[in-house]
Amino acid sequence: MTVYLVGAGPGDPGLLTRRGAELLARADVVVFDRLVDRRLLDLAPPGALRVDVGKRAGEASPQRQAEINRLLIEHGRSSATVVRLKGGDPFVFGRGGEEAEALMAGGVAFEVVPGVTSAFAVPAAAGVPVTQRGLASAVTVVSGHTGAPGEPGAVDWESLARAGGTLVVLMGMAGRAEIARRLIAGGRPPDTPVVVVHGGTTPSQARVRTTLEGLAAVELGPPCVIVIGPVAGLELVRGDDRPLRGLTVVVTRPPERSGTLVDALVDAGARVVELPVIAVVDPPDGGAALAAAAAEAASFDWVVFTSAQAVARFAAHLRDGRDLASARLAAVGAATAQALAERHLAADLVPDRHDAEGLVDAMPRSSRPGGRVLFPRARAARDVVGPGLRAKGWEVTEVDAYMTVAADPGAGAGDELLDAATGADVVVFSSPSTVEHYAARTRGRPVPSVVACIGPVTAAAAERAGYGVDVVASEPSAPAVVAALAAHVGARRLST
Repeated sequence: MTVYLVGAGPGDPGLLTRRGAELLARADVVVFDRLVDRRLLDLAPPGALRVDVGKRAGEASPQRQAEINRLLIEHGRSSATVVRLKGGDPFVFGRGGEEAEALMAGGVAFEVVPGVTSAFAVPAAAGVPVTQRGLASAVTVVSGHTGAPGEPGAVDWESLARAGGTLVVLMGMAGRAEIARRLIAGGRPPDTPVVVVHGGTTPSQARVRTTLEGLAAVELGPPCVIVIGPVAGLELVRGDDRPLRGLTVVVTRPPERSGTLVDALVDAGARVVELPVIAVVDPPDGGAALAAAAAEAASFDWVVFTSAQAVARFAAHLRDGRDLASARLAAVGAATAQALAERHLAADLVPDRHDAEGLVDAMPRSSRPGGRVLFPRARAARDVVGPGLRAKGWEVTEVDAYMTVAADPGAGAGDELLDAATGADVVVFSSPSTVEHYAARTRGRPVPSVVACIGPVTAAAAERAGYGVDVVASEPSAPAVVAALAAHVGARRLST
């Protein structure tokens, strides 16, 4: 088969190319770097093998790269479709050339899928064009290597100083003082404008404007892009009026259920930390009871759903809507109704109050003896819908569609993410189970100053856990969460 060396772009997952997305959608194996946005991994099939080969500080790079090359050759010789997902462009300081050479030597077919390089995209996102009529007609992209002249891979900074134009320096923060010194020694004026951009194109983007003389004093961690030259004095950006600008928000849902909320938060200007504290798994019977109930769906008067997850798992056992015959569908809220609509199923009932109690109140009473309701539910969910509908004369068949368990700390809730979460401004709880497992996972750590909940039931669980709840969404949907947070933040900003 073929190994595809795919550029993931500069950071924003929306900047992945269409070709890259198409390949990820049919990948059997994804080998990815540390700086690749984890949302891109969700484009791969659920059963695809995901291999993290990101290099950490202190690792011996040559040995680590040799291991990556070996992995690519090993997987490439199998019948798998292998995507090697690399930040930026594979052939721009991404060691993609070395990996291509290794694949050629190993007799493995490969294809290079170019990506949007951070060298140009990050300055653009920060409002800096790397070329501009009258200011810069040339641009040089260079690594931040500061070895002595004559060393392998060393950069002749003095010659670059005399060449003029724009310098874009990647991986240069560690050597920034020496870079500035040698450029000044080579003839660049000390007051040459400089822009340093951290986390370009992502919600964590930060920008510092300085001069060549002041570059050494800039304190921004990697990844950073340094732009040196007259164009760095330009600022071609509009003011940011997004309601959640500058805030860091922790999302506690599993990745497969958090995408809509994450996108809505990012669009509103927030930086998002995805800290999945729960995982959704099959019930103990592996879903056998759900499959049997779905096979008899046509015999029920109603099928009632209280989550999009229940919709997804139930619908997976249907051939199409004909299996439901005349059974009507009830959805607890807009998000659950949308999950039905995505499967070409229309909700016959959506209550005004979007919780289990509201659903029970909105359901009609059974008009005949033996009226039947099927309720695919989460195992160990609140016991409200079943008893409530039975009190209205319905015969209710409750079947476990899924269950929530604590997320594996090694699968996305490790100490690195916990550290980021404890420094956040907001935490969003989407269910009582997220409250329970977040409290267990972060015991002894600080809690963000703003606690937001997707509804009153979750808010009550948060209060029982000892959290002060600041924001409760009007309904369990991503737009409602963002709107409630925006209103809270706006009021707080006005008061200060």
